[in-house]
Amino acid sequence: MNKQDLEERLIDFAAKIILFTNQIEKSYAGNHLLGQITRSSTSPALNYGEAQSAESKRDFSHKMGICLKELRETLNCLKIIERAKLTSNINELVEAKKEANELISIFVSSIKTAKNNIDKK
Repeated sequence: MNKQDLEERLIDFAAKIILFTNQIEKSYAGNHLLGQITRSSTSPALNYGEAQSAESKRDFSHKMGICLKELRETLNCLKIIERAKLTSNINELVEAKKEANELISIFVSSIKTAKNNIDKK
């Protein structure tokens, strides 16, 4: 997967989560999670764009780490929404969790490679 494809995938993921949040139950807990998941799901796309303009390999690795942390936060929000039964759209929830897991795997691998490249110097 090239940089452009990953960036587009992150943007698509953020947009899908935003659309998914329109179906979350409006309650105190639901509203809290809506704000949280909106921020955490859009952050990776934005930070990945910053990583592409990193000033050094360490800066790149750091920004990629931020993307990973935000993706994990998004996945945890999705799990909370599921367990608290704040949505009836289980199919979209399952797809969102699957995509979050796949993106997490991509970032874990990319960060590992980036850190290995730093250590080789």
